[in-house]
Amino acid sequence: MNKIASAAKQDKASPDTSNVTFIPGAVPPGRKKRRSRLWLWLPVVLAVAGTGYYAWSQYKASTSTAAVITQAVVRGDIENAVTAVGTLDSIKSVDAGAQVSGQLKVLHVDIGDKVTQNELIGEIDPATIQNKIEIDQAELANLQAQLVSKKAQLVLKQANIDRQRNLVATRSVSQSVLDQAIADLAAAEADVNALEAQIRKQKATLAGDEVDLGYTKIYAPMAGTIAAVPVKEGQTLNASQTAPTIATIADLSTMTVKAQVSEADVSKLKIGMDAYFTLLGQPGKRYTGKLRQIQPTPDIENNVVLYYALFDVPNPDGDLMISMSAQVFFVESAAKDVLIVPSSAINTVSGSRRAGPNGEPRKAEVTVLNSSGATETRAVEVGIRNRVNAEIRSGLKEGELVVVGTGSDSSATSANRGTNNRSQRTMRMPPMF
Repeated sequence: MNKIASAAKQDKASPDTSNVTFIPGAVPPGRKKRRSRLWLWLPVVLAVAGTGYYAWSQYKASTSTAAVITQAVVRGDIENAVTAVGTLDSIKSVDAGAQVSGQLKVLHVDIGDKVTQNELIGEIDPATIQNKIEIDQAELANLQAQLVSKKAQLVLKQANIDRQRNLVATRSVSQSVLDQAIADLAAAEADVNALEAQIRKQKATLAGDEVDLGYTKIYAPMAGTIAAVPVKEGQTLNASQTAPTIATIADLSTMTVKAQVSEADVSKLKIGMDAYFTLLGQPGKRYTGKLRQIQPTPDIENNVVLYYALFDVPNPDGDLMISMSAQVFFVESAAKDVLIVPSSAINTVSGSRRAGPNGEPRKAEVTVLNSSGATETRAVEVGIRNRVNAEIRSGLKEGELVVVGTGSDSSATSANRGTNNRSQRTMRMPPMF
């Protein structure tokens, strides 16, 4: 009964499948249809997977491939120099000033004029000094007249003594009268001597005023170019305490370069070493000279100790001017027409960073890219070396490629992109002021 009841329930639950006959090993129609669709999508899935794998492998290969940066060995000039910043000044300059007070009546020069030695450049009103000279001359004449009178009295006193002596000898007068005559003669001589001293003094005063009269005309103490004129015509000059400057005359035929050298580099400088400088307006032109002086007293700016190193350069064309800024180079060593490679390509061997005591070259290694594209390490001898390039005395040939660095293409590309993005952002930034 239970089997019959369960069979009846199954018949009620699936009324539609009661007429379907199942054959062992046969696939139902619905499942067969789904399998046919899967076979259709399988090539598409495989193609997508293959494309993704190829792209991933290429990306991995591109990111893992290292780009070798090389540079050819070239022949050229190299130097090792101490760099400094300096200013130009005239080799010699002098201030032509006024030694007497008065009004500047005439000024004969202007800035930039060339003058010769003892050329008249200015005149001060001489009226006041001329009046003093007239007074001195009148006073001198008065003293000279008094001297004539005193000398006449002196002659009279001398004659009186002679007469009194004769009278005393004949006992016509007493001895006291003779003594008084002798005293009068001594007083007359003293008066003459005093007047003569006053006359000498007056003559000296007159000579001083005449010199001051000559100072009213100002002459150039040296030949050169007028570099500065701090006064104007009609200006009153007071020379009682200091001499007012009328004009500054500078010799611009030779210029002096005053370079500020740090205390870390000043020990590398030697008197007589080669030096040169370039100007902002003429970066490709060199002006050469010899170091002639290192001033012992430094200039301290913001706790930085700087020493002045001086050397001279000729200025025949007048291109160099006072206070020009100069980029100065003091040459420690130099070589011409030698093999040069970038300093970044040099790998210094441990214990040979500096040249030997007798000037032996330093031992180093470089990585060379050969003709087959492989890299090899080669020992070289390094001569002069600076921050940019190094001299190769042996171990390399001109035209060979040395490795100066390595880097991945993707990182270089991303770095370039970052640089471009930063530059674009910088260009788009609004002005700050």
